[in-house]
Amino acid sequence: MAIASFIFMLIVILTYFLVPSFFSVGIVSGLIFWVLIAQFFRNPVRTIGKYDNNIVYAPADGKIVVIEPVIEDEFFKEEKIQVSIFMSPLNVHVNRNPIGGIISYLKYHPGEFLVAWHPKSSTENERTTIVFGEGKNAVLVRQIAGAVARRICYYLKVGQSVQQGEDFGFIKFGSRVDLFLPMDASIRVNIGEISVGNKTVIAHLNKE
Repeated sequence: MAIASFIFMLIVILTYFLVPSFFSVGIVSGLIFWVLIAQFFRNPVRTIGKYDNNIVYAPADGKIVVIEPVIEDEFFKEEKIQVSIFMSPLNVHVNRNPIGGIISYLKYHPGEFLVAWHPKSSTENERTTIVFGEGKNAVLVRQIAGAVARRICYYLKVGQSVQQGEDFGFIKFGSRVDLFLPMDASIRVNIGEISVGNKTVIAHLNKE
């Protein structure tokens, strides 16, 4: 963020001194637009501190807005701990594998475009549901489009083996990611905390 802001200011200063004034407004506006686009689509390198499928890393940058037990009724059909991360337009919007393993379920759902923090966005908005792993420690991740985010991208397929921390998708312009974890998972974040993809530990899973 700091590097992008520095580059932007440098461009503005150079434009002011090198470009005639009647071109400046249009050029600076265009530069602002392209800098913001580059900022939004950035994908910083994030290495995993310790590869361990009993550690659930944050799949996205953002703010923890929900931690609560819920009935997950699409795949598990039972009670799970939901942890939700809200991604503002200023966050990195790349999504990363919270654990490694086999993709055991994947389904895209067309839907509405409610604001991402709306309680019903998890079940009514455009979304993609992905299940990582199998058995009691399987982790479900749901990409949810928001009022501005109108496109969800994902690069996975059922049966694919994935490594923890690799990119698995992207949501454009403000959105949310929900995780559904086993009820005996040890949650390591709090509501209001800022998460960093591949760095923040969301939970520890009990060994099967």
